[in-house]
Amino acid sequence: MIEIAPDAAGLAGRAATRIVATARHAIADRGRCVMFLSGGTTPRATYARLADPELAGHVDWSRVHLAFGDERCVPHSDPRNNFRMVREVLTSRIAIPDANVHPIPVDRPPEAAALAYERTLRSLLGREQPDLILLGLGEDGHTASLFPGHAAVRERVRWVVAADVPEQVMWRVTVTPPLINAAREVVFLVSGAAKAEVLRSVLAPPRDPDSLPAQAIHPISGRLDWLVDEAASGG
Repeated sequence: MIEIAPDAAGLAGRAATRIVATARHAIADRGRCVMFLSGGTTPRATYARLADPELAGHVDWSRVHLAFGDERCVPHSDPRNNFRMVREVLTSRIAIPDANVHPIPVDRPPEAAALAYERTLRSLLGREQPDLILLGLGEDGHTASLFPGHAAVRERVRWVVAADVPEQVMWRVTVTPPLINAAREVVFLVSGAAKAEVLRSVLAPPRDPDSLPAQAIHPISGRLDWLVDEAASGG
């Protein structure tokens, strides 16, 4: 499903409302909600909206677990760190236990961080599916830290891998298609005219995940939705 909001603010509001609905449904059905958060400007606005008491008060955050779809291998004090951003705009403003927030460890080498985080996620999820995974879309078609031409896009077994991104002179740790595609819900958040061309390419055939990694995302039994603003839709 593709849902178009009039602008970036409207997109953030709809996404935050969707997160609340998903959390409440998961808690009612299974006693808890496990969701994966994305970094970036568009999700930041969503998390800020979600932290507003009028929305946050509708969720029992003690029953919500927050994990991360990817992370730059920089300290939590670095402004580029996704965990830092989420803490600033969301988790420091809601009643969620620290133990329910699961950052990717950045205090060790990238491969060791990936292995450690996979152990964390397998312990957290067991045989359960993630309830919700939020993703963004880069202008080059990447999502999470699955970049064009990188081996992580073709991963079939591991849930978490380390990814060297020479274009950015940086290592990252990212979840992989096997985990993302196991989710009950996957939601892409896409904002801005600069994303319009790549969004059209990702949604249209032919399918070439090596060139457009976002095309590797197709949940096995879950739901895939695109929440976009009018500028990103090309409207």
